[in-house]
Amino acid sequence: MFKYINVMKYLYILIFIFIANCSGNKVSNYHGTNKLENKFNKIKISETNKNDLLRIIGPPSSKSDFNQNIWYYIERLKSNQSLFKLGTQKIKKNNILIVELDDAGLLKNKTLLDLNNMNDIKYLKNTTKKEYENDSFLYDVFSTLREKINSPIRKTKK
Repeated sequence: MFKYINVMKYLYILIFIFIANCSGNKVSNYHGTNKLENKFNKIKISETNKNDLLRIIGPPSSKSDFNQNIWYYIERLKSNQSLFKLGTQKIKKNNILIVELDDAGLLKNKTLLDLNNMNDIKYLKNTTKKEYENDSFLYDVFSTLREKINSPIRKTKK
């Protein structure tokens, strides 16, 4: 009985230490440019130029391959949902700022896309069926020709 009480004391101490070390703060992963909404409001169409953009927001996350005057800034915040969901993360912020400059380097257009603008892409689960059948005469002819072409060459003795 005395050993059981000592074991229980150690078990309670271990559980207390484990619970005390668990943090109530959620772990967040931040990617891209911070506070993109605030920076979006600071830039003005036909007033802000390339240098102002680089000073206010910084270098773009990417530039368009087809038009070097279209810049993309990305902001993404993911955080853990709960201890019971075993580390699965939920997207809290997903902002994309699209900035279009004219040839002189002045801001021509700006667009801010947020989490509400994201589209769920649904893929079609149906598959396309073959137009030919394996039991047809042509299939049999071509399959025998394929077998003869792919078969190894037999060596004959002379």
